[in-house]
Amino acid sequence: MENTKEHYGLFTATTMIIGIVIGSGIFFKSDDVLLYTGGNVLLGVLVFCIGALSIIFGSLTITELSIRSKKDGGVIGYYEEFISTEAANAFGWFQTLVYYPTINAVISWVAAIYLLSLFHVDETLEAQIIIGFMIFTFIYAINTFSYKMGGHIQNMSTIIKLIPLLLIASVGFFWKGSIPIIPSDVTVITKTTVGFKWLTALAPIAYSFDGWIIATSITNEVKNPKRNMSLALIIGPIVVLSVYLLYFLGLNQMLGAEFIMSTGNAGINMVGTLLFGKNGSSILMIFIIIAIVGVINGVSLGNIRLPQTLASKNMIPHSDKISKLHPKYEVSILSVWISYVVTLIWMLIHYITQKTGILHGGDVSEIAIVFSYCCYTILYIKVIRMKKQKIIDSFFKGIICPILALAGSSIILCGGIISNPFYVICFIILCSLICSLGYSYSKFTNQKNCQL
Repeated sequence: MENTKEHYGLFTATTMIIGIVIGSGIFFKSDDVLLYTGGNVLLGVLVFCIGALSIIFGSLTITELSIRSKKDGGVIGYYEEFISTEAANAFGWFQTLVYYPTINAVISWVAAIYLLSLFHVDETLEAQIIIGFMIFTFIYAINTFSYKMGGHIQNMSTIIKLIPLLLIASVGFFWKGSIPIIPSDVTVITKTTVGFKWLTALAPIAYSFDGWIIATSITNEVKNPKRNMSLALIIGPIVVLSVYLLYFLGLNQMLGAEFIMSTGNAGINMVGTLLFGKNGSSILMIFIIIAIVGVINGVSLGNIRLPQTLASKNMIPHSDKISKLHPKYEVSILSVWISYVVTLIWMLIHYITQKTGILHGGDVSEIAIVFSYCCYTILYIKVIRMKKQKIIDSFFKGIICPILALAGSSIILCGGIISNPFYVICFIILCSLICSLGYSYSKFTNQKNCQL
């Protein structure tokens, strides 16, 4: 493949992680966390901290591979160099055909929901899917025809989305007003003792921390990647956890646990009113939409380059054609089309699952996230082995971090299976089949090359 240029610095790499992880979820997860913890705010803080294990210690562990890797392609490159070419091919096919496109399709749909809500348009599933299609098509076009514009959108959306979170956190810290009264037509949910049932809160909160790994897909386009990507993988997750905790505490200070639990997701509208007045809920909704668009942009930025990355390593059919970069746009146009079409297919599948309700309130991206964390465990175990081989000197980085990262992945896996046992298992089988196809293709290609 033609040499790619180093477009992005530490700031963009870091904002990509923060921008992808902090989406709409944090605005609507606080009530779930409080319900599972019986309104205990301190237990809620503990849930956020445990949920962050998967991202903070996962990124610290992956950093040990990134600073030693000579391969490009992010996690695919780490698999290639530290596990095997076949394993890299298997994981690459999963990311290209399932992980990235499912997240892109679902997040675009979520953006459409909020956009229609903002303008008070009839929110049919069909309208949501059509608007979602238009949103991700527009974002794809931007990232294809102007990598600079895509980077600017990532930086700006990350900064903008932090405004309401930090505003609520800071205002809540100094908030002296009385807690709002729960509307009379709302069933009041009071604080209770839940025992060890608070552990069930780990499942929904885990999804609020996903997406950080996508930033590694632009490693070869980051200036001084060994320094900047390593720093980004450390700084980004810590910033995310800090923002989440400050927001959660500020929200509770302003509304109170019982109001949040009783009103559910509608509680965020009250915050908008308290902060901005009569039209506050609409203003806050605009910030949330910008936050989601930032996620779509970050995922798209990585998604359009995945087939290109695989082709550069001869991991997919017609690699010679797909790996060619457009001289002006510095990205493979065929790579863009492949990722775009696959995302369209998953958007159709998402429509069918939502229309039929077979996932019982869940979506295809959640199950893909569960499987992806199963894949990361292979890299975490490799870091532990590198410590035993004395390649890594630090006990903390070589043993403690990967063990805690494994614990975080186990939490997400258990939470996913508990939430939807039958379809999660079916989906894991599908993902395993796709990985097997990628693995077999690599085996076939290697044997063919050896015969030549």
